[in-house]
Amino acid sequence: MSAFHFANLTPDLILDALASVGLYLESGLTPLNSYENRVYQFLCEDQRRYVVKFYRPERWSAQQILEEHGLTHYLSDNEVNVAPPLVLGGSTLHAHGGFLFAVWPSVGGRHLEPDNLEQLEMVGHQLGLWHSLSPAMPLSARGVYSHERFVAEPLAQLLLHSPWPRKLNPEFTELLTKLSAALLPPLTLVCPHIPLHGDCHIGNILWRDGPMLVDLDDCLMGPAVQDLWMLLSGDEAEQRMQLDALLSGYEEFCAFDLGQLRLIEPLRTARMIHHLAWLNRRWPDPAFPKAFPWFAEEEFWLNQRQQLGQQLVRLKAPPLALTPSY
Repeated sequence: MSAFHFANLTPDLILDALASVGLYLESGLTPLNSYENRVYQFLCEDQRRYVVKFYRPERWSAQQILEEHGLTHYLSDNEVNVAPPLVLGGSTLHAHGGFLFAVWPSVGGRHLEPDNLEQLEMVGHQLGLWHSLSPAMPLSARGVYSHERFVAEPLAQLLLHSPWPRKLNPEFTELLTKLSAALLPPLTLVCPHIPLHGDCHIGNILWRDGPMLVDLDDCLMGPAVQDLWMLLSGDEAEQRMQLDALLSGYEEFCAFDLGQLRLIEPLRTARMIHHLAWLNRRWPDPAFPKAFPWFAEEEFWLNQRQQLGQQLVRLKAPPLALTPSY
């Protein structure tokens, strides 16, 4: 695991970085909620508010970040409501003091209401427009959603470091091995891969007289349903209504392959495994033990054992459908 952390990202370095692209702080430099990167809001001398993101080294290359920026600008130019980074000095990506960084205009908004079907339909409208356009901007450097990347590699890391209590090691080894085998067939299905948001949950949607899709930090190539399933919540009947609302807006722009609904539980399970491995990989960063102290507690791992066991059962159940089965 990398021992990198952001200790060297001092206020003076941040100010110097901003000055290097012609931005001079008036006030602020308020940290925003982000663990993977470091993000700050500030008021500039021009009396406008901006957000600067310093990317975590060793995660994305400059080429991969520029692909994200290019996709964001392309979508914005074609009426998808996203927030593109500013072009400063001819580029959206800048380097200073060993860090890559980018700057955005600060945009406000409120959270999406997950049980508001009218709002979900408008989100579906934006995602359908996105998915109809994005195949023209393939993400060759970002890579593809795969079993290897989101299950096999994270699982290997977890089994190597065994972050759970030692007495649970046999159970987790058996459970994770079974999950990996169960996830291999669905996550290797041949289906079209398109440029996705990749992390499309309600926390990454701002409501500003309509939905704005923000934070493309996890964009990659993958199946369309990856940008839909995290917006579903509640019991099966509630999820069915939410899915119907999303697709009502989505299919104004492109057809959705209902066969991809069988991927929802596999994708959910892969996300759970990947998240555990992410926390384990980032544990040397001092910010993580402070923010996620429960990761080192036995109760957390007992709950994870139960939830992952439930996912093993759900993977064998019929997938969510728009019409209930009797």
